[in-house]
Amino acid sequence: MTEDVPPRLAGHPDRIRWNAKYAGGAGPAFVPHPLAARALALAPPDGPVLDLACGPSGAALLAAGQGRRVTAVDVSDTALGLLDAEARRRGVRGLLTLVHADLGEWAADGPGGFALVLCTGFWDRPVFGPAARAAGPGGVLAWEAFTIAARTVRPGLPAGWCLAPGEPASLLPPGFTVLGEEDVPDERHGAKRRLLARRAGHGGHDRNGEHGPA
Repeated sequence: MTEDVPPRLAGHPDRIRWNAKYAGGAGPAFVPHPLAARALALAPPDGPVLDLACGPSGAALLAAGQGRRVTAVDVSDTALGLLDAEARRRGVRGLLTLVHADLGEWAADGPGGFALVLCTGFWDRPVFGPAARAAGPGGVLAWEAFTIAARTVRPGLPAGWCLAPGEPASLLPPGFTVLGEEDVPDERHGAKRRLLARRAGHGGHDRNGEHGPA
């Protein structure tokens, strides 16, 4: 992916940090996040996927491989470049729209346009509500982020990047049913929480009554 970096992103600390990580490490494996695989297995309605803070996303490639259009958003242009190259190699680049943006400033065009909204490894409370509302009727929301407990092993992790008790389920807009929620302990990187939820379909009825761990 080649583009002129917008001036407001050129010096963005998150862009600089993640670009350095993706440029300096081993090449990504493009393995789909297990929460993404779980969400796609729930058979969201026909429609596109929104992958937020995507990185070099195996989830985006999995969805595109199933024939879904994917909008993948990340602050790291290096990550998007890696995703671009792998999508071309797999022959699915035409199904991906890559968006270089800070999620604190970017929003999907209108609510309800996506069959699946996915975010793993990112949390910003003001972003969550609009992101959830981007899921259309019957659509699935899949989210994973650090919990506040992660700060016991990563004290430098800002509290604002961590889920408080009950979040994110307590912040779901009206019309969502929680399909699964679980905490995932990690003594090295810090505990995370996974949420799967579905927005009610047309007529206000939930399309899927499945419950259980995410």
